[in-house]
Amino acid sequence: MPIPSPLPLPPSIEVHDLHFNYGHACALKYLTFNIPARQVTAFIGPSGCGKSTLLRCFNRMNDEIPGARLSRGSIRIGGVDIHQRSVDVVKLRREVGMVFQKSNPFPRSIFDNVAFGLQLHRMGNRSLLAQAVEEALISAALWDEVKDRLHESALALSGGQQQRLCIARSLAVKPRIILMDEPCSALDPIATAKIEDLIRILRQQVTIIIVTHSMQQAARVSDQTAFLYLGELIEFSATLKLFSNPAKKLTEDYLRGTFG
Repeated sequence: MPIPSPLPLPPSIEVHDLHFNYGHACALKYLTFNIPARQVTAFIGPSGCGKSTLLRCFNRMNDEIPGARLSRGSIRIGGVDIHQRSVDVVKLRREVGMVFQKSNPFPRSIFDNVAFGLQLHRMGNRSLLAQAVEEALISAALWDEVKDRLHESALALSGGQQQRLCIARSLAVKPRIILMDEPCSALDPIATAKIEDLIRILRQQVTIIIVTHSMQQAARVSDQTAFLYLGELIEFSATLKLFSNPAKKLTEDYLRGTFG
């Protein structure tokens, strides 16, 4: 008797008719799409097209910017509209972690950097805390490099190690989604390759959304790619299809380097 195929996972994020403004200026408009669970989705497009703004919408980081607002539409994560008044933004940001363009370790020890979110959420048991830190560092492919120096300053790590430490810090609180905003732009090719290898591994555990200016990186690491232009979604499809046979001429022109 044939084994039935596993049922597809529901989407991690559902975006419907999203419009987003900075004051009176419309930064994003008419966006409707779903982000598949436990895959890597890349956002590409020229500078100023709205990629980072869209990424920050998913954990409401734009709330910190005066005048920034969702003017129409909805974003649902786990079936919940994240802009409902009942949504706890702190809890949302625990479930939707973020890794920034420039690594931002705290001026503390390696251990304390990874433990920070766990302590914030009241994990006080030292043994459980140490176990969780170790698991996060292993998941971020950093444990073997730092296990004998956990109480040294995180600022002594290399740039690539600092970025993986920031990923470990996000992983420690068990997020469902990790947002990455140009995570390799400040790194050398060797460190970039390590981060890309890590992304391929992490897709088995979490949904990853990455903003990148590098079309080569999007092609290497992502399962799905979305092309944005002037705040609108031009095309969203499987990465191989988008790069080999784009459906829209604008996408094809961008990939050929005609503009951007």
